[in-house]
Amino acid sequence: MSNTSLILGESGTGKSTSIRNLNPKETFIINVLNKPLPFKGYKANYTRVSPDGLTGNYFSSLNYDHIILVLKKINAIRPEIKTIVLDDFQYLMCDEFMEKALIKGYDKFSEISQNAYNLLKMLPLLRDDLDIFILTHSEMDERGKMKMKTVGKMIDSHLVPEGMYFMVLQTDLSDDNYYFITQGSQRHIAKSPMGMFEERTIPNDLAFVKNKMSEYFGATAWTSVYFN
Repeated sequence: MSNTSLILGESGTGKSTSIRNLNPKETFIINVLNKPLPFKGYKANYTRVSPDGLTGNYFSSLNYDHIILVLKKINAIRPEIKTIVLDDFQYLMCDEFMEKALIKGYDKFSEISQNAYNLLKMLPLLRDDLDIFILTHSEMDERGKMKMKTVGKMIDSHLVPEGMYFMVLQTDLSDDNYYFITQGSQRHIAKSPMGMFEERTIPNDLAFVKNKMSEYFGATAWTSVYFN
């Protein structure tokens, strides 16, 4: 079972930037919108996956079936890949919603939630040595608490992604500094295993998070690669 986590945050609060220090030799990025990544050197370090899936560490698609196929190949034939980043999950739901916007009735919402659930459910079932980070947008619910952004209440009634994973980190921007929140509050939905992090706020750095997970679960600590 993989270590799968959610990274929630509003646009511009450091979700994609948190990828910057991951080792590209061991990292595979699924960039849903194919948008430029906001850190130096990403094009040189992340190249498109080959048709056979044997080389490359970057893939872009809004198609669930294509993403699932790539994930299965990584799981089966790419043992060197230790980290998968899915950025930005919310747009998979958004794209399907817009494609079905003119279809009347509520069945389309059930289909959207089912497709999202199938992918979210699959990720923890991948290899034990994989760390998987799902980056996605957040929004405030009617109670004033942050949650994963979806495409409406009909989806929310079927799907609670935050409950599917052991860790949910939420971005925070304070005094022009970017952080992850590790524990929840009246407003925040973040959660992490007891004692994994010493502080309630940590650097917005997925390499740092990987090392903390490795230390906590008893694996060998991972060495970060920094791009300056």
